Amino acid sequence: MTMKSIILIAVAATTAAAFSPGRKNSVKPIISSSRAAGKTLEAILFDCDGVLADTERDGHRLAFNRAFQLNGIEEDWSEHRYGKLLEVGGGKERMTAHWNEVGWPAAIPEEGRSDKVLELHLQKTDIFMELIDEGAIPLRPGVLRLVDEAIQKGVKLAVCSTSNEKAVRNLVETLMGTDRASRFRIFAGDMVKKKKPAPDVYLMAVDEMGLDKSRCVIIEDSHIGVGAAVAAGISCLVTKSSYTADEDFTGSKKIVDELGDDAASGVTLDTLTLLLD
Repeated sequence: MTMKSIILIAVAATTAAAFSPGRKNSVKPIISSSRAAGKTLEAILFDCDGVLADTERDGHRLAFNRAFQLNGIEEDWSEHRYGKLLEVGGGKERMTAHWNEVGWPAAIPEEGRSDKVLELHLQKTDIFMELIDEGAIPLRPGVLRLVDEAIQKGVKLAVCSTSNEKAVRNLVETLMGTDRASRFRIFAGDMVKKKKPAPDVYLMAVDEMGLDKSRCVIIEDSHIGVGAAVAAGISCLVTKSSYTADEDFTGSKKIVDELGDDAASGVTLDTLTLLLD
């Protein structure tokens, strides 16, 4: 018997043994990495503005303009201008960037500018909350459905936003109800040193909630938010909003127009689980 024949016989014997009825787990199916690792979704970390509600155009922008008027500041941000300003994370930072570019109004002298900006932002937040209380800003499609599914399955929930904590908490409680709101942890821009696209607010949530980053999914609506998610090392799904539809979402795992009220076609916990690393 030649050496070639011996090798062929050995290969045939090994193959037959692998497929014998008594041998288990000989051939492993090809499955997604998250399923192969047995990972389950532990937490959903929502952005607020543009994700839970499309607040920027018809909420924050109007609140800024009302605050300007009440303080004798001749400023009225158009939809287009505000869309451009959204490239800057944070309301106080947004005002500062705008006036650094176009010139500061006479109503805000150089001395004490930072204090006046802070005062304007607090006033704007109060006006924004009034808009929420009036029912002027509804939740986006599919938000309540996904939140309810998460609560039912024991998936943890958080909102991680660059906005003021008081405004975020009020939006969640008013638009979702106190029972759902009690299931959320709130992490806001005024709690961290650096706002998005820095990952600080997401890393704070992971640390304080004791989460495994590889079992979390972030839901964002902007390239700034995606940048924060990528920097945090957490999978990200994008639900496009009125101001962000044409942005570059490189780094996100999936992009949708909305979460969707219909579970059959919308984003579900299974959808998010498949995004886990």
